[in-house]
Amino acid sequence: MTHSDAPTTKFTWTALGGDPGLLPRLSAVVRSGALEARLPVRELARACVGACALAAAELGARRAGLAEVPEVRVDDGAVATAFVSERHLLVDGRAPVTFAPLSRFWRTADGWVRTHANYPHHRARLLGALGLPDDASVETVAGCLAERSAVEVEDAVYAAGGLAVALRTPEEWARHEQGVAVAGQPLVERGTLGSAAPRSLPPLAGDPLSPAAGLRVLDLTRVIAGPVATRTLALLGADVLRVDPPGLPELADQHTDTGFGKRSATLDLTAGRHDRQVFEELLASADVVVTGYRPGALDRFGLSAEALAERRPGIVVGQLSAWGAYGPWGGRRGFDSLVQVATGIAAIEGSEEKPGALPAQALDHGTGYLLAAGVLRAVTEGLDEGGTRFVRPALARTAAWLTAGDRAGAGRGGATEEASYGGDPASWLAEADSALGRLRYALSPVSFEGGPNDWSRPPGPWGADSPRWV
Repeated sequence: MTHSDAPTTKFTWTALGGDPGLLPRLSAVVRSGALEARLPVRELARACVGACALAAAELGARRAGLAEVPEVRVDDGAVATAFVSERHLLVDGRAPVTFAPLSRFWRTADGWVRTHANYPHHRARLLGALGLPDDASVETVAGCLAERSAVEVEDAVYAAGGLAVALRTPEEWARHEQGVAVAGQPLVERGTLGSAAPRSLPPLAGDPLSPAAGLRVLDLTRVIAGPVATRTLALLGADVLRVDPPGLPELADQHTDTGFGKRSATLDLTAGRHDRQVFEELLASADVVVTGYRPGALDRFGLSAEALAERRPGIVVGQLSAWGAYGPWGGRRGFDSLVQVATGIAAIEGSEEKPGALPAQALDHGTGYLLAAGVLRAVTEGLDEGGTRFVRPALARTAAWLTAGDRAGAGRGGATEEASYGGDPASWLAEADSALGRLRYALSPVSFEGGPNDWSRPPGPWGADSPRWV
């Protein structure tokens, strides 16, 4: 990548096919100290949110018949707060636990490895791969890993269906076959899969201006990046229905943090004709399908982009992955923390004594806003050109963008204003009552003139809603 590929809103907007003439509609409040890191995390976050907000304003203007796209203002304070939304969440005053004891860095015989074991099934697979009992302590796991090489652990745990990644430097990742494959891809893969008539959406009226009003979004995502994207579409007025398998519940606090504006239902697509029929009925009237499972995992249900193009011409398909749907790791599971370790970010942000981490799960959050922006732009393009459109970001591709960039002019789309950032997030937090209790939460940083500033509904219990559209 080159200097021009640094984390700027201009680069992001161009990567999404946006009209460069709209960039002057965007301004930023730049706050030094927000998301401070060695890498340009603040600039990447601002660029992702700015492009998403501009895509929303563009679609809103088109649907409302406005002569000019509303002005977009991105505030580093709002962005920094939202990028750690899981840390600001309180449920009846209780702060959530974000990482389980076995999700951490470990010393190995020749370096470091990072594991992810927040979900019970991932914890069981990790311990099984290491030949340890289910009740193994942190000390026992540490002793076991200290006797093995990092790559040996990575391979063994992956073979068992678990999650562990060896620490690599940026140079090592650049030579790795998956790193080479990722570097050869655009920031967001996007295109058409088949012909379809131009999309027709009713005109918008009223206050606030909700660009995604009337869109039905089938949310088949998990963890952070995908749910952040669909949470953003819900903010903008879409009817978002998240569907999960009943035997694989989401972590409760994670679901709460990313569940604003949505409804949550369960359907078992592997057993029983009834649930499959209900799902097909939902799909038959969906405008957008967003998936966040590893590439290929949903193909057996007819949910590949190609199959969706045949079954539902004109639909927008958003497909999120950790490593990209290509290269030797294309079918692997992954999480933000693991992608940071593989791509050299943990080495850059760390020291000789121990690897480090970004000040936020910025790959997750940033890629989530990129995905939402890509979906919004695909809807806008479909109004004129039709077609079944796909959008495919990947955490590893966002990581490549981050590690290639520098701070020169980063993130600036139009006018900028310098302001202080004291680390107090109060201006960008809100509270609401819900079926889960009294919630304190981070507001969305996606903001434009006349647009919504909060979700229309708080999250509810996982899987508690009927699998139907509003």
